Amino acid sequence: MCYLMLMETAAESDPFVASLPVFAKFESVADLDNYRPLPDGWALATADIVGSTKAIEAGRYKTVNMAGASVISALLNALGRQDLPFVFGGDGALVAFPGSALEITRNALAAVQRWVADELDLTLRAAIVPIKDIRAQGLDVRVARFRASDAVFYAMFAGGGGSWAEAEMKAGRYRIDPAPAGTRPNLTGLSCRWNPIDARHGEIVSIIAIPGASRDLRGFQFLVSDIIALAGGQERDGHPLPVNGPAYSFSPAGLDIEARAMAPAGWRWLSKLWILFQLTLTAVTDRYGWTIGSFDPKIYKRDVASNSDFRKFDDGLKMTIDVDADVLQKIENRLKQAEEAGICNYGLHRQKSALMTCLVASPLQRDHVHFIDGAAGGYAMAAAGLKAKVPV
Repeated sequence: MCYLMLMETAAESDPFVASLPVFAKFESVADLDNYRPLPDGWALATADIVGSTKAIEAGRYKTVNMAGASVISALLNALGRQDLPFVFGGDGALVAFPGSALEITRNALAAVQRWVADELDLTLRAAIVPIKDIRAQGLDVRVARFRASDAVFYAMFAGGGGSWAEAEMKAGRYRIDPAPAGTRPNLTGLSCRWNPIDARHGEIVSIIAIPGASRDLRGFQFLVSDIIALAGGQERDGHPLPVNGPAYSFSPAGLDIEARAMAPAGWRWLSKLWILFQLTLTAVTDRYGWTIGSFDPKIYKRDVASNSDFRKFDDGLKMTIDVDADVLQKIENRLKQAEEAGICNYGLHRQKSALMTCLVASPLQRDHVHFIDGAAGGYAMAAAGLKAKVPV
């Protein structure tokens, strides 16, 4: 049995990340002046699940989400950095990294592909695309940082380069092959302990909107601002989580997947016992208002709500929001109007609840990261609807 437990020495803290513009109001995501180009010599690691639609139809979207988040977990752990720009796409992910970390990144991608195949019975394809090749196509990768909370920032991507890299991966170029059987990535911190989060206002809606054939970028910026404003008419801008966070709960499916991330088969029972102990202790202390040393379960839940990634910009607007019928109708009308004008193409998927997949290095730190997606297909199904209109 081979274990990949690499810590980064080549990718030391890079001044580029620290210099990225930061904005705290999500409306600023449409302002391209907030973005900076990736440095020469950097590259994109991109990955997604092959046949994710069939897996979703088989009821395996929690597993698909976990596979997508595992890419981010494996790469950040291997590189020993939490500050690299990344974006979660539901059934896949993208991570930008400096060229000095190429070999470590390649090994981590290969290892997580093997883990997804061996433990989740899914196929994860992956590629590494140099920024120089993207710019040779007349495209770019520009990055900004959105401050979701005092402790957490999320990268936003613009310039078209990420989408091109994904298309190249799907075409079989820049491919990374899986590691040998038995190789395991370092997935420390990856978890999915929360049950689906029911809509409180109407429906959970996953939306993807990308620039349309007219290439009217100014018009697209206005569209993004309008959609954000319409969602802003809902409580917490349509955030699927209440301000005090979700209720502590037990997810059998999440327990099994997390145990698979923590340990190989022979030790998995011990991982499950440890997770169950943590869940039980946390739920009891939350109910009675207790704390465990410096850990306060109520503060942790509020941080979960503040730190969650329910909207982003990744060469287009992506949102998973909780909205009532009136707000949803206004959003759909605006999207249809823009699509008819050639300003955008969009995909939209409705469901009754949301899913959350997490990266928690330590519950005692407040910088834990939580990815929100729809519980019945979310971004993957919205992307399928978009692809039916515009092959990508």
